[in-house]
Amino acid sequence: MISLIIGILVSLAVIALGTPLLIRVIHRLHYGQYIRQDGPQSHLVKRGTPIMGGLVIVLATILGWASSAIYRYVTKGDTPSASALLVLFAMVAMGSLGFIDDFAKVRKKQSMGLSVTDKFVGQFVLATVYAVLALVIPTKSGFPSAQPGMSFIERPFLSFDFAGRTVAMILFVIWVNFLMTAWSNAVNLTDGLDGLAAGSSMIAFAGYALIAFWESYHLLHSGHSGFAYAVSDPLDLSIIAVCAAVACFGFLWFNSNPATIFMGDTGSLALGGLFAALSIATHTEFLALIIGGLFVVETLSDVIQVGCFKLTHKRVFKMAPIHHHFELLGWNESKVVVRFWMIELLFVLIGVMVFYADWASRSGLLF
Repeated sequence: MISLIIGILVSLAVIALGTPLLIRVIHRLHYGQYIRQDGPQSHLVKRGTPIMGGLVIVLATILGWASSAIYRYVTKGDTPSASALLVLFAMVAMGSLGFIDDFAKVRKKQSMGLSVTDKFVGQFVLATVYAVLALVIPTKSGFPSAQPGMSFIERPFLSFDFAGRTVAMILFVIWVNFLMTAWSNAVNLTDGLDGLAAGSSMIAFAGYALIAFWESYHLLHSGHSGFAYAVSDPLDLSIIAVCAAVACFGFLWFNSNPATIFMGDTGSLALGGLFAALSIATHTEFLALIIGGLFVVETLSDVIQVGCFKLTHKRVFKMAPIHHHFELLGWNESKVVVRFWMIELLFVLIGVMVFYADWASRSGLLF
């Protein structure tokens, strides 16, 4: 518990002290946001707002977890787990790609950065590295950092091992690429209003902190009663999720409407990559569809809009992603953001209840 508190305090301190410093640096460099001309006209006043705020979110998460890891090493001799390092690698890798994209935007002085092809290639390479390492790196717990298959909760309902180790690894790489690309782009799409992505991510990571913490108390061979999870070092994963949630919480002080800094692709891709990696490491890839339900809704609204327009040349929404639709209906920005936070909170509550119900059912507590 003390290590968890240390992680929370350090993450909060880094975000509180680092964000104003980053804002001043970015102002001096004139690295401001460029706004889409086809978007809501109310957004034009945001032109020039500093971007790349994701840098301090990533730093706060890493330093929060690192301080906790140092405390546990000094007091208990616990060394950092491979699972935690891999999850952090996924966050940093995707965040680095987002940073390159943000930097390209300010250099070109437009709202578009890397090309779709360049971004896809970058995501493919980074996700592939993560996938391979997650399968081959040994862990101190004895359980793999990832399992080659698709899981709703814990046990794969579709294992890739049916075709042998090599094919299983190839299929797993494809699966991880899909997850990393989908979640990083989903958070990126959601990052369209002040505080929307940061607040929603805070709620989603809080949900994953609860799930990983529960898994740590019901770990296979740990002696606890009820169903046990063969997950590698879930306590470390819980601390990372808490630190990410706290980092997003602190960032909201500066990112809430009217925002004085945006997280940019640096933040949205990093948070999406972290969310995907947590779902893989906790063996809950399909439960993540509920935990991150708001991100799913935002993505589906964009897919529906594009698909229907191509087929019928008519728009389903006034603008996609769907948060812009409600803006154009006359809702003010803050109302849209708060109500979307409430929706994401409901998704997380449902997801956590489904997770607990699954445990209770497998433990014989539900009939």
